[in-house]
Amino acid sequence: MLVRLFTGVLLAAWLGCAQAAYPERVIRFILPSAPGGSVDVLMRILTQQLSVQMGVAFVIENKPGASFVPGTMDIVRAAPDGYTLGYGNIVSLAINYSLLQKVPYVVEKDLTLISNCVQVFNMLAVSNELPVRSVQELIDYAKKNPGKLNYGSVGAGGVNHLAFAWFNTMNGLEMQHVPYKGLVQGLGDIMTSRLDVMFAVIGGAAPNLKAGKMKGIAVSGKARNPLIPDVPTFAEAGMPAFDASFYFALAAPAGTPREMVAKMAADSAKVVQAAEFKEKFLNNLGFEAVGDTPEQFAAFLKGDRETAAKRVQASGAKLD
Repeated sequence: MLVRLFTGVLLAAWLGCAQAAYPERVIRFILPSAPGGSVDVLMRILTQQLSVQMGVAFVIENKPGASFVPGTMDIVRAAPDGYTLGYGNIVSLAINYSLLQKVPYVVEKDLTLISNCVQVFNMLAVSNELPVRSVQELIDYAKKNPGKLNYGSVGAGGVNHLAFAWFNTMNGLEMQHVPYKGLVQGLGDIMTSRLDVMFAVIGGAAPNLKAGKMKGIAVSGKARNPLIPDVPTFAEAGMPAFDASFYFALAAPAGTPREMVAKMAADSAKVVQAAEFKEKFLNNLGFEAVGDTPEQFAAFLKGDRETAAKRVQASGAKLD
């Protein structure tokens, strides 16, 4: 009996030391996105700061592919030992279930949610030649000119495409969709009035707005964005139920030990909520630090998937 008790005490002590020692080696970070984009840049900065916080190196593996599926599957297939984690967003965690005929993973079954790290906000950008200066004026003008206005997106089924399709559905509008390969091309056409309206990430649109090259008539989020404080929120513009925000999040393979997940979530929250990180890497892009717990993220994602389904249905988009 004493031998068993002593052995149990030693085992508990050993497990406690093993957990306290985590992490002990390099952490693999899977990024289902191509190098060089805004997602790649911000997540590299985040993992650099996490490396300092956790005391080990992070090695990023870019795994680009349609709708983030190939890279997400690499996360799913990895060993759940706390040494592989990766990037998740509104597309891979929510939109795909309505946009694709078949998704080869189930978030609740195949992934462990870690944290929603950063919230990203969009501005409704309008051509200077379009005679509207508010959301209501845009709605009224579009109703008087059905099918004559066009709206841009960064590809069919993307965040800004679905957001605008949802905007049109909520207001009974008919506009023509014009997909672009990137935000820069779309904003370029807004500034030359070849395109009428578009949802654009605030960090990308704000310099052009301040230079007077376009109009901004509303922003997503609960409050006005400090980067462009003169632009009202959609709630202030009369659409409190509408949102065009998205997020950068962390996930790990299903079965990753709870203690390790909790540490990842806590450490990533410390990074994104640090004043210096926000000042250097978030505020100038119009982003907002979140850093929630795995439980909070799971609750948020449940509602987000319901909203995503409505947006996809409104857009009529299908990718396979």
